[in-house]
Amino acid sequence: MAGTFLFGAPFLYTMEVWWKGNFTSPPRMLLTLGVAYAALVLLDVQGGFRAERSGASARIFTDAVEALAIALLTAALGLVLINIIHPGTGLGAAVGRIVVEALPFSIGVGIANNVLRGHDEPGDAGAGAGGGDLSGHHWHAHALRETLADAGATALGAVIIAASIAPTDEIPMIASALSPPRLLGIVGSSLLLSYVIVFEANFGAQAERRSQPGLFQSPISETLASYLVSLLISLFMLWLFQLVRAEDPFGQWVSYTIVLGLPATIGGAAGRLAL
Repeated sequence: MAGTFLFGAPFLYTMEVWWKGNFTSPPRMLLTLGVAYAALVLLDVQGGFRAERSGASARIFTDAVEALAIALLTAALGLVLINIIHPGTGLGAAVGRIVVEALPFSIGVGIANNVLRGHDEPGDAGAGAGGGDLSGHHWHAHALRETLADAGATALGAVIIAASIAPTDEIPMIASALSPPRLLGIVGSSLLLSYVIVFEANFGAQAERRSQPGLFQSPISETLASYLVSLLISLFMLWLFQLVRAEDPFGQWVSYTIVLGLPATIGGAAGRLAL
C-alpha cells in the first residue's frame, strides 16, 4: 500500500485521469485491469513477489490478483480522501475513476514488492547508530549531521513532487470542496503514510533508520518534523507559482497547503528512503 502512494500520488492529483474515468466503458475498464494484471505478473516473474513464499508458478498469478486488489483498494481510498469520489458521484463514474487510477497504483505495488523491499542485516542497527562508538561532542555532531541530512532529503523529495503539482488547477479544485474535518483527515493520512513508508514498509535498511542518532530521530518525532518540512515546501511552492497571495484568506493558505502537503510528504518520505 505504501508503494501505491509512492508511485500513484501524481496520478491521484491529475484531473484528466478523473475525467477519463467518467467516460471509460466497461470493456475498456476490463482491458485496463488486464494490462495492470499482466504488468504485475511480469514484475512477479522477474523479481519474485514474495521471496519467502516463492515456489509454485501458480502462486505468481494469485499474488498478482492480491496486488491488483490492493491497488484498487488504495486508489479508492485515495480518491475518497481528496473527495473525488463522494456520495454524489455516480456508480459508473466512481468505478471508472478507480479502475483508471489502478494502473499506476498497480505498478507501485509491483515495484514496491519486487524492487524496494529489503531485509536488514544483523549489523544494520549497530551500523546506523555508529556501532556504539560515538559519545559526547562527537555524538552530538553526528546527530546534528544526521538530522540535517534527513531534513535535506525530505525537502528535496518534497520539492520534486510538489513542484510538479503546485502549478496545476487540481489544488484549488480539491481544496475548495474539502471541509475542515476532511482536511484533518488528510493531515492524519499524510503523517500515517510518511511513517509507514519510512518505518514499517520494509523498504531497505529499516532497522538502520530506526537506530539513527539525531535531534528528531525517533520514528514519531522524525515523522512530525518531516511533515512540517514538507508543509513548508508546499507553502513555498504555492507562493512561488502564485496560487496563494498575501491578500488571500488565511483559510485558503491552510487548505491549499494541506492538500499539496499529502503528495509532498510522500515525496519527502521517498527522499529519506533514498538517503
